[in-house]
Amino acid sequence: MKFSNQTVLVTGASRGIGAAIAKAFAAEGAFVVVNYLRNEAAAAGVVEECRALGGDALAIAADVTFEQQVNAMMEQIVNATGRLDAVINNAFAPYVFDTENRSRFWEASWSGYQSQFDGAVKAAYNVCQGALPLMRARVRGSIVNLTSDLVARPSVPYHDYITAKAALTGFSRTLATELGPLGIRVNCVAPGLVYPTDASQATREAVRDLLTAQTPLRRIARPEDVTGPVLFLASDWSEFVTGQTLYVDGGLVMN
Repeated sequence: MKFSNQTVLVTGASRGIGAAIAKAFAAEGAFVVVNYLRNEAAAAGVVEECRALGGDALAIAADVTFEQQVNAMMEQIVNATGRLDAVINNAFAPYVFDTENRSRFWEASWSGYQSQFDGAVKAAYNVCQGALPLMRARVRGSIVNLTSDLVARPSVPYHDYITAKAALTGFSRTLATELGPLGIRVNCVAPGLVYPTDASQATREAVRDLLTAQTPLRRIARPEDVTGPVLFLASDWSEFVTGQTLYVDGGLVMN
């Protein structure tokens, strides 16, 4: 198994894309840290599924926008496995992809932007700072940050969300430059609309149909479609890849 004897932290892993990523790592033999915010029962369910798939898992509650909670989570990881091989920053501030009820720019508040910045960039900053000592000790590691293809193609102008994800992309590239000499790689996976998830439930069928018609592979992504690219960037198969963004949207964005 590709990730046997490795520890992988997936933030926001109690549901949706994060849960799918956690289970995919477990199926490849990883010890998966299932980070969650509030839903203990859902996180416990993901842990059970990870174990059924052949890996092992541990659920840890932590709000990754708070440094102290992230540091406490890292202590639990050290106590459980003594290592951290990969970090998947999947958690983000709550958002609803509703084309009709979105905030137009003239309606958008800075607090909305700040919330998205905190959920994307501050959260990734805290987790990367907490993970860095463990990865530096091994002189290797992989960080994968979940962004969005909307940064390259804002087909719907979700102003605060897209701006925060663009900032996360810049954060990832500068971090890749800084950490490369330490043997640590940093990359992004940028999905298009993923359905069904809590965030995409409000996306109208007509919008999904329009995106499907514009997508070369002629469908909307499922959570499981994101897992392979994440595992690739976390694995030794991509050991000479850093600072990159891999679009996972059926060809809607070609770069």
